[in-house]
Amino acid sequence: MHSTEVLVVGGGGTGIGIARDLAMRGVDVTLVDRGGLGIGTTGRSHGLLHSGARYAEADAAGARECIVENEILRDIAGACIRDTGGYFIRLEDDDPEYFEEKYEACLDHDIPAERLSPEQAREDVPDLSEDVTEVMAVPDGVIYPSRLVAATAADARDHGATILPDAPVTDLFKDDGRVIGAAVDHDVGKIHADHVVNATGAWAGQLGDMAGVDVEMKPTRGVMICQEYEGLDRVLNRARDPDDGDIVIPHADEVVLGTTSVEVDDPDEYETEEWEVERTIEECAAMFPPAANAHETRTYWGVRPLYAPEEAETGGARGISRGFFVLDHDERDEVDGFTSVVGGKLTTHRMMAEAAADAIADRLDVEEPSRTAEEPLYASDDPDTLDALVDEFDIDGPADADVIGSGQ
Repeated sequence: MHSTEVLVVGGGGTGIGIARDLAMRGVDVTLVDRGGLGIGTTGRSHGLLHSGARYAEADAAGARECIVENEILRDIAGACIRDTGGYFIRLEDDDPEYFEEKYEACLDHDIPAERLSPEQAREDVPDLSEDVTEVMAVPDGVIYPSRLVAATAADARDHGATILPDAPVTDLFKDDGRVIGAAVDHDVGKIHADHVVNATGAWAGQLGDMAGVDVEMKPTRGVMICQEYEGLDRVLNRARDPDDGDIVIPHADEVVLGTTSVEVDDPDEYETEEWEVERTIEECAAMFPPAANAHETRTYWGVRPLYAPEEAETGGARGISRGFFVLDHDERDEVDGFTSVVGGKLTTHRMMAEAAADAIADRLDVEEPSRTAEEPLYASDDPDTLDALVDEFDIDGPADADVIGSGQ
């Protein structure tokens, strides 16, 4: 039997961020995951560090969260981030009013945005489509998820947290309406905890079922295609309502094309379709023609952890909020000792973790405030150490497989 004050279930960006935040406040934290850290949604994302511009005209709160966290991650995450900047690109058939609305919304939300002519943009990206009509520069960037999770986990451990990357939860224990711990498939067997945090992302509904609460997740899958291409130094976004194939993410010698949005019933078992690959390549090639014929190095699907308790029937999966929610199940369901953190984006994982840690600290009468926005992550400026930590924590996500071990 292992005892801890807080048990965090889920070792993606948000879960490991919660462990770091609470450990820095002096809380005894244990984090468990199954089969390695960061291998769920975090490690299978497209790795875009959002500026907020993608959401500016439709989700003011989400856009502001993104630009705040964008700037924080640039300060604390070092080699876990690549500071590329990004372009929003309007093609000839795209709505000019949408482009104008997005530009004005960026300025309203304090997201730096600058209009460029197609000719100016091609000075940085010579292979932009000849069909480009307008371009807006914003401070998007690239996240290397494996390094980010590894650095955060090492930081949490350095502050006293126990990290168990291969300890899947098989059941939750309850006593008189209170969650008091978990059974795990690990040498420790059972973990007793004063509070249990559900940070399992798209799997939050499954862990909620173990606690006897309903966490209404509506996961969607999306495809990412990695291609050989050397020399792209900007994130490329299509300036239109979010749709299939509207993002190109640069790595050193590759680009990552994304993505689709298809609802799935089970985040572990779902079919994939070739049309998703074909459509993503076709749409990305409309703004970046080399994508049409570049050699594919790997293709992978990720599952978004969308929380949809009141999804409108007409909205569809792309209409579900990308915001995050901290669910206190004592208040909601009369199940004490259990909190779920759902929704959100990789860019806002630290903010999500801080919000959850604040709620849990309040429950535990911990007065120490969060310091995660000010203190750099462990070894964040040392790519070689970060990549060694990726191996140590058994992180095996495909999003940045070409970067890990490169020393870049």
